[in-house]
Amino acid sequence: MSAFETIKTYQDELEAIRHDLHMHPELGLEEHRTAAIVAAKLEEWGIEVHRGVGRTGVVGVLRSGNGERRIGLRADMDALPMQEMTDLPFRSTVPGKMHACGHDGHTTMLLGAAKYLAQSKDFNGTVNFIFQPGEEGCGGALAMLEDGLFDRFPCDAIFGMHNATGMAVGKYGVRVGPAMAGGAFFDITVSGKGSHGARPEVSIDPVLTACHIATALQSIVSRNLVPREPAVVSVTKIGGGDAYNVIPQTATLSGTARFFSREVGEEIETAMRRIVDGVAAGFGATATVDWRLIFAPTINTEEHVEAVKTAALGLVGEENLVLGKPPVMGSEDFAFMLEKVPGAYLHVGNGEEGFSPHHPGYRFDDASIPYGAAMYARLIEEGMPRGVEG
Repeated sequence: MSAFETIKTYQDELEAIRHDLHMHPELGLEEHRTAAIVAAKLEEWGIEVHRGVGRTGVVGVLRSGNGERRIGLRADMDALPMQEMTDLPFRSTVPGKMHACGHDGHTTMLLGAAKYLAQSKDFNGTVNFIFQPGEEGCGGALAMLEDGLFDRFPCDAIFGMHNATGMAVGKYGVRVGPAMAGGAFFDITVSGKGSHGARPEVSIDPVLTACHIATALQSIVSRNLVPREPAVVSVTKIGGGDAYNVIPQTATLSGTARFFSREVGEEIETAMRRIVDGVAAGFGATATVDWRLIFAPTINTEEHVEAVKTAALGLVGEENLVLGKPPVMGSEDFAFMLEKVPGAYLHVGNGEEGFSPHHPGYRFDDASIPYGAAMYARLIEEGMPRGVEG
């Protein structure tokens, strides 16, 4: 049987794992129960297990033959801090926490590939199964890297994937170059001079200043960046004051910026600091910017996209492969790993209908599990074929 056909025979077991994880979601860097289940399954299948990599991460190591090539396969494990609004029989049992992005499915896909490869060992080299914590803006990838991920578990290439609502189950999507945007969060604090709301003339109004800053920041993309470089700057929070009749001392703005190269991210930061300083000074106020890079841009290399293409053609045929899938303005923590080791990040269909990730009604389609698992397996079998040295 093919990898896909074999993994399909595990469907009931894999669904049971996924449903259990879905019922017990854990937030970033708190995935103790999830990590324990992952580690136990890997050990059950005879895979060498390393716990606590990047706090709650797990790495499984599987060797076959005498090949020196090493490939990493990565899945994320964390849930989101939101209340589930579905009628699933296995819906979240933890108030305020939900697997609303499908990471329970991603973990299960990689476990399916691990079981298959541990049984078949139809490859020549080393597979590193990387179960990453804290993808949802919690710094899990960096935590694993700071814990020596690629020093302890060297990889010549690395692959990751994400489910995609709006794409049919059984389809894959991938592109060369930027696949997902880099992302930064920012907080701007404006300091002025408070007064009675009836006497604005004796104040330096930080709320008015903040509003003008929010408007001026929209000029960064339209007037400071090369038009060929897609980018987004969004102010998503603004606040100041507690009373109707008091002009406060301070006001705050917060938001996010998205970009497809670190250089453009740096240009946005530089322009933001200049605008904030200038607008605040014009109103007689002062302001500070706290800029934090949360995600690097996700960049796929041509060689490894070609590997995904080859695997997908063998699994589902050309008609079910979307090449040149448009880049996504959302961000992915896996990008930090791709900055250290070349590889590719792809999307696997989660159904043409339904809510997108991060919605309280989102549903992961279990029918996609063998497609994700088989893709991981084929990347190993074709990337480190038996009988080939190196």
